Amino acid sequence: MFLVILLASLLLAFAFLALAIGILLKKDGKFPVSQIGHNKAMRQRGIGCPQTQDMKAQRAEKK
Repeated sequence: MFLVILLASLLLAFAFLALAIGILLKKDGKFPVSQIGHNKAMRQRGIGCPQTQDMKAQRAEKK
């Protein structure tokens, strides 16, 4: 059982290290933006923040 936990921990450590190295080696190494409201590609497709869209729909419903 200890061997399985040790192997899993080593695998996770390697994955985190690989992600960190990938970010450090990129020219503008940043994590990708995962919030819909701040993601340029999502905004270009017309996809917005669900909370904002819900607020707009509720305001339109009140009028």
